Amino acid sequence: MLYQIVSFLLDALVSVVGGACLVRFVMQRQRIPFSNPVGRLVMALSDWIVLRLRKLVPSISGWDTSSLLAAYLLVLAKLLLLWALLGARSGIYVLPVVALFGLAQLAISMFTALLVILAILSWVQPFSPILPVLDRVCAPLLTPLRRALPQVGGFDFSPLVLLLILQVIGMLLGALQAEVIGMF
Repeated sequence: MLYQIVSFLLDALVSVVGGACLVRFVMQRQRIPFSNPVGRLVMALSDWIVLRLRKLVPSISGWDTSSLLAAYLLVLAKLLLLWALLGARSGIYVLPVVALFGLAQLAISMFTALLVILAILSWVQPFSPILPVLDRVCAPLLTPLRRALPQVGGFDFSPLVLLLILQVIGMLLGALQAEVIGMF
């Protein structure tokens, strides 16, 4: 019971802070200014770890590696804590690989949440100041779909198609992760 509670709380914490690090990574890559409400929230949640890592890890060709590394380290720390809580004696060497899968799952969850928020805001508050920011964060994944899919009756179905694609990728990653763990 204690393990499930700690696991749940760690998942929630890593999802919020690690997701903020990933949003920060995408915002920097997309050159989205941080002077908007989304940017300020992302910085408030992630500055404590990203700024420390930035002193050690430089950006590479415009990629904010410190934000990506921060998200990875948060996922890895969560796995290490859960591993220690279980009192496991073996299998620690596989945790960095499992953390890579966790990071990919976190990215899928982040984009899924952003797409849902984007869709809801476009329906109920289409003039929200965060709507263009979320659209630009999701643009790297949505733009190719928007080019390929025609609008039907003025509706953009690319977010729905992207949600389906993300869910399928999440399932495939889960199966691949189970296979990799089974090899060790």
